[in-house]
Amino acid sequence: GPGFFWIDELCVSSIDSPAAQGKLTGRVHLAFQAADKKAVDEFYRVGLEAGATDLGKPGDRPYHPGYYAAFLTDPDGNNIEAVYHGPHKRSAPSVHIEF
Repeated sequence: GPGFFWIDELCVSSIDSPAAQGKLTGRVHLAFQAADKKAVDEFYRVGLEAGATDLGKPGDRPYHPGYYAAFLTDPDGNNIEAVYHGPHKRSAPSVHIEF
């Protein structure tokens, strides 16, 4: 395979995977979809205030047009990302599961 598996917004890659861009993404890479660029910026600001470390300031990324993201490393070494994928139509604003 290509050295990684991708499930919606969960990506775990090997060092030689093109997705890793030459370095491991941390123990786990979790990406959370943001509603807009402002939410990505706020995630980054609040995360730094809470003790996370910078792994990539908010900005456009080359993954696809409109990909705007910020990356932080949490205290356990995980790569936590907030991403806005640009203008799009969603089937629902969120998923709600009831038990």
